[in-house]
Amino acid sequence: GLSKGSSVQYNGIKVGDVIELRLYRSGDLARQRADGNIDYLGRIDQQVKIRGFRIELGEIETCLKQQVGVSDAVLSVHQGQLCAYVVAEQTPTDPLAWREQLRTALKVDLPDYMVPSHWLLLEALPLTGNGKLDRRALPLPDAEHWQRPYSAPVGELETRLATIWAQVLEVERVGRHDNFFELGGHSLLAAQANARVELELGLEVALRALFETPDLHAYAALVQAQTPADNDVRLSALESLLDEMEIN
Repeated sequence: GLSKGSSVQYNGIKVGDVIELRLYRSGDLARQRADGNIDYLGRIDQQVKIRGFRIELGEIETCLKQQVGVSDAVLSVHQGQLCAYVVAEQTPTDPLAWREQLRTALKVDLPDYMVPSHWLLLEALPLTGNGKLDRRALPLPDAEHWQRPYSAPVGELETRLATIWAQVLEVERVGRHDNFFELGGHSLLAAQANARVELELGLEVALRALFETPDLHAYAALVQAQTPADNDVRLSALESLLDEMEIN
């Protein structure tokens, strides 16, 4: 007979009025294409919850592996953020540009909350003695792994913006050529940073500005051109929003 632990993996399914099939529930996640082919998406137990959304890590991994130049890829979660570990077929001449291409490609097929915040380029994925992925051996994500050489902010505005970004992103420092999203930013953190900028600088800044100009020096130039937000009601609402986000 079956042990208690394994018996729950078997389910009886009745086909028509006569045939009853006993199927094994493997715990694997897959999807069938229109042409009948089946894509393996990983294990069901790889489901995680990020920013309130349930995410299948295997779905992101499959999408990454389909990108040009990617030999292998695996996803993990670190401090509530998605981290992608990528193995390239050939070492990219410009890792930052290549990473941005991968990020852009994922955004075509996946919603924003499924695009990794952290990226690490590895020579190979760590394996156990029997050849399986050793997730415990994956290195911790490091913002500086992809970060450009540090260049200090120039002027008061860049310095204040860099301070806000560093606090929101929880990084040690932000340089004038650093990219908000390359440092681990995502849409929710962008909203928090934008609210802080509006409240502390007293300006009206469209949220899309950060998405369109995510480099600090370019973002600072755009913020410099904004008009003052002299509406007390608006500023009060921003204060309430920041209190709810618990980033004050």
